[in-house]
Amino acid sequence: LVRMQFLQILSRKLGSLEMLFQIPFFQKQFPYTCLSTSACVYSKKKKGNSYEEVDQEKYKNLVHSVTSYKTSAQTPETILEEDNLLYGPPIKARTKTPKNWVPLINPSKRILPVSSDSNAPMKIGLQRMKMPSVTRILQQTLSPQQIFYLERWKQKMIEELGKEGFEEYTKNLFLQGELFHSALESIFLAEERAARDQREDDVVAGYLSSVEHVLEDISEVKALESGVHHETLQYLGLVDCVAKYRGQLCVIDWKTSEKPKPFLQNTYDNPLQVAAYIGAINHDANYDFQVRCGLIVVAYKNGSPAHPHFMDPDLCSQYWNKWLLRLEEYMDKN
Repeated sequence: LVRMQFLQILSRKLGSLEMLFQIPFFQKQFPYTCLSTSACVYSKKKKGNSYEEVDQEKYKNLVHSVTSYKTSAQTPETILEEDNLLYGPPIKARTKTPKNWVPLINPSKRILPVSSDSNAPMKIGLQRMKMPSVTRILQQTLSPQQIFYLERWKQKMIEELGKEGFEEYTKNLFLQGELFHSALESIFLAEERAARDQREDDVVAGYLSSVEHVLEDISEVKALESGVHHETLQYLGLVDCVAKYRGQLCVIDWKTSEKPKPFLQNTYDNPLQVAAYIGAINHDANYDFQVRCGLIVVAYKNGSPAHPHFMDPDLCSQYWNKWLLRLEEYMDKN
């Protein structure tokens, strides 16, 4: 009934239609219905397309301009220009490079094929020349963050052990490291009696058990506890071992730790030390071979399996550049 009344009103004169929108009439006739300006809401007939009634000719240019642009008018160049005006030119991160760059591999040194022979590993004494050691250079160029954490650890240990107790603790750590290196040297030199005596020593027994699985992958030992010096850059060091690890000739650095170090970044500056030794060997006339890879082996006193961290040539090159920067910093300070 309401719908029929509504249609009758629409068919009347315009004056009657105006009366429809007066508030009192609207509230009286349609108290619960929301008025729509389109009669199609109340019709069950198929809805018509209102766009067909638009003047197509009048808006032809507008429609064409909208539909013809499928992509933004902005280009990478205009976006950069706009950003430069708003924020200024971008600041590019500078990669610091050493001023006196020397290649890790010596181009004038011939790489001889490494073959398994009966020759004993090289053991060149460390010559005390007027050159800084790798260890000293790294210690003298620690970052403020490294110094902070090192000092905090030291203070914490002194609080727990006391000053004298801490000194005894560090002395024992160095002693254990020396005994561990001696035991490994005895094993590589096939000194069975000395190796057996070291295994019976409780101090290094856990460390040797820890590296047992790593020793199975090591062969063709070329050098043991041997001194090296870089003839061009003028620094020296003592290399733990040079041998093949899974077929790759490496500078091997043996480390002891009380805490697990499953990732290379856990070894702090040890990769820089290995890279420095590799570069020194490659530029040392005493060695008739060159090395491209490194290996850091972290052994544990409780006998848990050691973590071997292999450094391929690319990784060694990255750490070599970092080492050169530390060396440069040391030279500037001294």
